[in-house]
Amino acid sequence: MEIDIIRYFLPEELLNYFDIIKVEKAKEETLNRDVLHIYLDEKNELRSVEDTLSFESKGFLPVKQIQDFPIRGKAVFLCIRMRRWRNKTEPNHIVQNDYSFIADGAKLTNEIAAFLKSTGRDPSRYH
Repeated sequence: MEIDIIRYFLPEELLNYFDIIKVEKAKEETLNRDVLHIYLDEKNELRSVEDTLSFESKGFLPVKQIQDFPIRGKAVFLCIRMRRWRNKTEPNHIVQNDYSFIADGAKLTNEIAAFLKSTGRDPSRYH
């Protein structure tokens, strides 16, 4: 039930490529407020190469934490695990999918980066 409700608050393109695994609420002392951590795993679909049959999923890259819009005064952090794909014939050839919904060079979604720019704030301060 909780995961179904959270879907309404996340960017649509995110849910096209990732599954929500769990949601945790925690008290963040440095922010002095409640924080939501939403854990997402990339779906088992390789899109960055044409010959997908030559690749196999070989686990996940380290978790990438990205800040999204707050929900009801709670800071929201998306904890994303992206898959890594290994070429079956060339084991040293590793690829991963590319996602444009993450602001380039930032730890924010494009939506929140655009919002910060529209308010005159510099999104690069949040790296």
